[in-house]
This record gives sequence, C-alpha cells and structure tokens, in this order.
Amino acid sequence: MLELVHVEKSYDRNPVLKDINLSIDDGEIVSILGPSGCGKTTLLNIILGITPITSGKLIYNGTDITKLPMEKRGFNIVFQDYALFPNLDVKGNIRYGLRNNPNISTPQEVEDLIDLLNLREHLDKSIHQLSGGQKQRVALARTMVMKPKVLLLDEPLSALDGIIKEQIKERIHTIAKQFQLTTIIVTHDPEEALTLSDKVIILSDGRVEQYSSSQDIITNPQTDFVKDFIIQQLQVKRSNIIGLFDERAV
Repeated sequence: MLELVHVEKSYDRNPVLKDINLSIDDGEIVSILGPSGCGKTTLLNIILGITPITSGKLIYNGTDITKLPMEKRGFNIVFQDYALFPNLDVKGNIRYGLRNNPNISTPQEVEDLIDLLNLREHLDKSIHQLSGGQKQRVALARTMVMKPKVLLLDEPLSALDGIIKEQIKERIHTIAKQFQLTTIIVTHDPEEALTLSDKVIILSDGRVEQYSSSQDIITNPQTDFVKDFIIQQLQVKRSNIIGLFDERAV
C-alpha cells in the first residue's frame, strides 16, 4: 500500500498541494484528474521522488520513504514524450535498463512482454520509424522489464487518437491487472480516467475534491466542482460510460 499523509508542497511560499491524504492499494489503477495547474504533475513527481515535499509523509508498505531517493524507491515512470533513445532500435530501448541490472527480468520474461505489447515485428526498427502508439508500447515495455513496484504514467494517451488510444488503454489495463501492478496515471481527460481506473483522485487548486471509484464519482459527485468538471464535460458521453460500468459488472 502507498500512503500519502498530510502531504503539502509549496514553491516560494505559494502552496501547490494542500493537505493531501491518500491510500492506494497494491494492484490498483488510480488516475489523478483535474484541470491544468491543479497540481497533478507535482503530485506524480512527489510520488516518484524527483520533487521533495514541504511537509507530510509518504509511506510504502509500512516504510517511510519521504526522504528516500528516487533510485531507491523502485518506482518507474513513462513520460508524456516517451523519452526513448533515438540512437537505439526498439530492442535496444526495451533492454536498456537491463544492461546494468541483467537479473531483474529473465530473457523469457522479456520475450513474453514483447509479445504482450505486440512489438515483435518492430524490434529491429529505429524509433523514428514508429507511430505514436508504437512508441508508447516501447516505453511501457522498457519500464516493465525493470519490474517497478509502482508504475507512473504521465498523460499516456494525450498524443493518441481513436482505435490506437483504445488499444493502449486496454494494454495498460491488462498489464496492471496481470502483474498486480499499482499504476498511477496523470490525465486531464475525465473519460480516460473514469473508464481506465479503479479509483480517481480529482484535484482542484491543490486539494483533493474527491477520491473514490469511477462509478461513485459519476453517480455521487461530492462537491460542486466535481459535478461541474465531470458531469458537464461528459454529458454527451455519460450514458456510454455508465453502460461500460454495467458491462463490467456482468
């Protein structure tokens, strides 16, 4: 379990995150949702360990990791721009992290992940030959071979459209559930958050407005902000989303 206890972050005495209290269970998919400037990326970076907190605690499986360096947390991130190495082919990108840590994943585990993400036909291609969806899958594979304790995704679908976007959503969901991998996603898209996640954190002005299941947010928004931000933006698609929840319940 990952816990954030009274976490606050300020820059030059300007508060960005205000009294954040969260508990994320192992294997859960959780989205951080909210408008631009609400603190989503700051919260993700605090969890990753590249941004120190001003006050509060981060606890992972009972251990205080507040001051633990990023490289010792065992968390890993897929950045919005993928951050792939253009001088390496797909195979080299996927296996890059294993050069100094060859025993983290076995050769068979690497091969299984390549097949899971449908990358085998692209292994010898250079990065510039790939589509956006293919680059996203390579970035996921490169992260997954390192067996992170927590997977962090920064706007993973923002550059994708249509069928490709739905395919990547499904692969993220499959990976998280198959590996029982705690997955935290930053997104500005309510539909994306509600259809992909077990729970959603809705931020506004650095505060948690609501943290609950996707269906609860749709049917029981706890504040006017949640109601306005979620329901109004999804009023055209709302019936489709509720229908998706109904299908999953069958």
